[in-house]
Amino acid sequence: MTHAAITGVGAFLPERIVTNDDLATMVETSDEWIRTRTGIRERRFVSEGETTSDLGAGAALAALADAGLEPSDIDLLVVGTSSPDMIMPSTACLVQAKIGLTCPAFDVMAACTSFIYAIHTATTAIESGRARRVLVIGADALTRLVDFSDRRTCVLFGDGAGAFVLEASEGPGVLGIDLGSDGSRPEVLQVAAGGATMPASIQTVEDGLHFLSMNGQEVFKFAVRTIPATTKKALAASDLSIDDLTWLIPHQANQRILDTVADRLKLPHERVFSNIELLGNTSAASIPLAVNDLYTSGNLRQGDVLALVGFGAGLTWGAAIVRWTKEDL
Repeated sequence: MTHAAITGVGAFLPERIVTNDDLATMVETSDEWIRTRTGIRERRFVSEGETTSDLGAGAALAALADAGLEPSDIDLLVVGTSSPDMIMPSTACLVQAKIGLTCPAFDVMAACTSFIYAIHTATTAIESGRARRVLVIGADALTRLVDFSDRRTCVLFGDGAGAFVLEASEGPGVLGIDLGSDGSRPEVLQVAAGGATMPASIQTVEDGLHFLSMNGQEVFKFAVRTIPATTKKALAASDLSIDDLTWLIPHQANQRILDTVADRLKLPHERVFSNIELLGNTSAASIPLAVNDLYTSGNLRQGDVLALVGFGAGLTWGAAIVRWTKEDL
């Protein structure tokens, strides 16, 4: 059987760093209030004119270089995002043009779970023989969709992009995957206006309906219930258990969520990776950015077992179990 393995990892972050103190000049908040409730100290913001596709292109080129490949080597491009440059064309097509790909390209929109859905798509294409090399990107510029008068949401988000190259392999890399969705509660986390249901109008703009809205308590309850469940299902599909995990790498939404999940899975907190302090919630980019941090810091070894776990609007969730096959840096 043909398997899919990660052969390249890349990341790209905007240059602009925004600290909690910076936000305190924009909205009624403080560094202490943000840190104690979220674990976030700073995050990156896109600059004027900088787009989600710019971030994705930067991460893609880094991943290609890490894999030792050229754009012409890629058979398929899948971009996970919740903040596309525009409704159409897809952000994937814009990235394709920016880095010189010639392969098919499309977006996956599953909010903060988008990268896991994209990995599933890439893995399926490789295992079926439809593609041998797939470039998968998680990219978001959610600060473009945030109301900076709402301190409940504006303190959470940052911008960035991460990317993987997945290639056909004789040995297993991507193991079990579990995906799920529940569309009965869209109001928990949404951007209500701008689509076909509620087209842009003077009224939707005046009512702030183009901004992200979130019920934080419901998201917390959903996350701490869903992450352990989907992780266990993906591990079972891989014929593995929690004891086999080297790293749990969850979507970086809130440090309280990560700590609660560690306790519920009975995992030492040091085995649940977190970089939320410096990057905030980067949505679809958070998981590949976390893997890149582990990889470039020398903390990944061949044979390590990773659980990549996402959750987000939809509601959506998913976990991918990966055996790390790349050589140590």
